[in-house]
Amino acid sequence: MAVEVFMPKAGMDMKEGKIIKWLVNVGDEVKEGDGVLEIETDKVTMEVEAPADGTLLCKYFEDGTTVPVVTIIGYIGEKGEKVPDGPATAGAEETKAPESTSEATKKPEKNDNSYDVAVIGGGPAGYVAAIRAAQLGGKVVIFEKDVVGGTCLNRGCIPTKTYIKTAETIHGIKEAHLRGVHVDTNSLSVNMEEIYNYKNTVVKKLTSGVGALLKSNGVEIVNGTATIADKNTVECNGKKYTSQNIILCGGSVAGRIPLEGIEGKKVLDSTDILELKEIPAKLGVIGGGVIGCEIATAFNAFGSEVTIVELADNLVSMFDKEVSTSIEKSMKKAGVKVLTGKNIKKIENSDEKPCIVLESGEKFEFDNVLLSIGRKADIEFVGSLKDTLKLERGKIVVDEYCKTNIDNIYACGDITTKSTLAHSAFKMGEVAANNAMGHTEKCNLNNVPGCLYTMPEAASVGLTEEAAKKDHDIAVGKFPFGANGRALSSGESEGFVKVIIDKKYGEILGVHIVGAVATEMIMEAKAAMDAELTVYEISEMIHPHPTYTEAFVEACTDALGRCIHLPKK
Repeated sequence: MAVEVFMPKAGMDMKEGKIIKWLVNVGDEVKEGDGVLEIETDKVTMEVEAPADGTLLCKYFEDGTTVPVVTIIGYIGEKGEKVPDGPATAGAEETKAPESTSEATKKPEKNDNSYDVAVIGGGPAGYVAAIRAAQLGGKVVIFEKDVVGGTCLNRGCIPTKTYIKTAETIHGIKEAHLRGVHVDTNSLSVNMEEIYNYKNTVVKKLTSGVGALLKSNGVEIVNGTATIADKNTVECNGKKYTSQNIILCGGSVAGRIPLEGIEGKKVLDSTDILELKEIPAKLGVIGGGVIGCEIATAFNAFGSEVTIVELADNLVSMFDKEVSTSIEKSMKKAGVKVLTGKNIKKIENSDEKPCIVLESGEKFEFDNVLLSIGRKADIEFVGSLKDTLKLERGKIVVDEYCKTNIDNIYACGDITTKSTLAHSAFKMGEVAANNAMGHTEKCNLNNVPGCLYTMPEAASVGLTEEAAKKDHDIAVGKFPFGANGRALSSGESEGFVKVIIDKKYGEILGVHIVGAVATEMIMEAKAAMDAELTVYEISEMIHPHPTYTEAFVEACTDALGRCIHLPKK
């Protein structure tokens, strides 16, 4: 199928562009990314790149012509493929080529409720998509039923990391005597209401910042529950909004399981527990994934007696096995009780205290129970498209351009079958907006890092050792933070850096870190993998001393069998 070449909209104020020179002729073959023509805007001269491999089938305008933005100026496809006789604006019927600049610049005005892009959901994917579409000159509206920022800012990433930092502060005070700083830790007290209020201050600052960014970019914000009326119409608060393109970013809600007693009022989900203003004496956590382990870390430091019950044989089983084992060991060392490989039969809610009953018959009573068994897509907005939109296991299927099976509707983030991480959602939102505004861009979700904010932290990118062994002849390098000068001097010597490489080429297949700054360090590994640097090149790079990042290069050299700061094997 032939692919359109557009006059791009390269800025909010750009209305038209002048074709300076076509760089290829009709019939010439081009590769995706090759320069096809040069254009001039009021601000810059730039090349328009080929959106796909193929042959230039036609060009509707000659050198020197001024053309409105988002007008189809040519097609690329297979030789002999039929294309329209004349140009069109993206999404419109074929039109006659303009005869003059003044005619070319005429563009129908949109009414008050007509937009280029409508975004449903104001979380990481949604607000990024809205801002990016506005940066490209689109008239944009965003619908949010709660507070902009989504789960990440309001009920997930930011609140939990605020709690984790408080936990780290408590830990630091208790360890201060090791550095000659003596504090009476017997008088140490934790005020949960003040912790809660501080968390809300951080959240409000960030969410208000997102709101300000949206407004500064001219995005219209509509508060309310949006529903799709048809492929070009969104209904909210009894009012209809039409849009050429719709980007779906509904996010997710806490998952539930069909378990007897799960509806007890002391059984909380990951949203509920962030509203507690009292520290539970005993906290049970069902689920040893990322959310469960992070909440357990925080409340253990606050003073709760925490027990994690996990069906799998390991905590955070999505990580490399050595990472999982190390995190479980650290949790136990900190005083968290860990029960892995345990199946829960029911929850008893008598006497106002929930009791977890295992299939084995064992019972554990708590003041509160946290249910953290994952999240599910929030797609209540689909409305009239519920039987049209392609879904898999309750999530929306999108292609590499973040497009659904409906040509003008895109979807991003937790509601899709792609990655459910906030940083993936940011990227998907940006790509969807670019494509909705006439560009052709693929969303590369290779080497997306996974992060765990416990004490110590953990982070991974690429293949686990188990997965790498299946298709590669591998070597593994490992360096402990106990041999790293910065980690030792900081009193944070727990953990390691593990690097998995392909022996034949020295390609880095995976990097796994457990340590105090693992979530910051992982970016160097990702950047190296994206740039296709080999372990040989990394091993030659000079890292500043003393830094935690030296452990990464040491692990790389260990994979080559020549680490200087480890005993000879």
